[in-house]
Amino acid sequence: MGKRVLVVDDEQNIVDILRFNLEREGYEVLSANDGKEALDKAMSESPDLVLLDVMLPVMDGFEVLAEIRKTDRITPVIMLTAREEESDKILGLEIGADDYIVKPFSVRELLARVKTNIRRMAVLDSAEETSASGIHAGSLILIEDKLCAAKENNELVPLTQREFDIIRFLAREPGKICSREELLSGVWNYDYYGDLRTVDVAVRRLREKLEDDPANPKYIMTKRGAGYYLA
Repeated sequence: MGKRVLVVDDEQNIVDILRFNLEREGYEVLSANDGKEALDKAMSESPDLVLLDVMLPVMDGFEVLAEIRKTDRITPVIMLTAREEESDKILGLEIGADDYIVKPFSVRELLARVKTNIRRMAVLDSAEETSASGIHAGSLILIEDKLCAAKENNELVPLTQREFDIIRFLAREPGKICSREELLSGVWNYDYYGDLRTVDVAVRRLREKLEDDPANPKYIMTKRGAGYYLA
């Protein structure tokens, strides 16, 4: 059986187009036309990825995403939005979306992003790199089975899968500066797809969780004009 994708949109013609193209690529497709139905199916059907429209009846996409992330920080969620406002894109990423695509979108690009996110999860599922003691990431310890980071004071900080991946990527060479392009390619697995601002939003969100004073970070550092590195 192929990977299962939940398509959420109140416009049935968009659902039909996405269903046709996803099924042609071998995916099993579930669908929902309002936020309540989307949340119910996300919780009961365990999809491998969710394509989630922002403008939905009953509950909007942001509300649905927030509810999903209360119990599921792993399943990739790609937001579909007709809105051009930067604040809407940032809000989705801060709540826990893995990506966003603005309507009207290229079906080819959407399929590429679906494939990339599902492939990333498959790689993580098969990885055998984590020991019982965790992964040392500078002064942090990453605990994969709990999806969290342990700080020096033993405080455990819950992370989304994407946030965990960012720290793990930087931890390959602590102190080495990674450009936004490197992070987008290495963590999101995008070459020419994607927006570099996605990296900045994700790092800012991560700092808000990890740092006592996000304005003066001590874990994830910025080299102005160059990128980020792990202290």
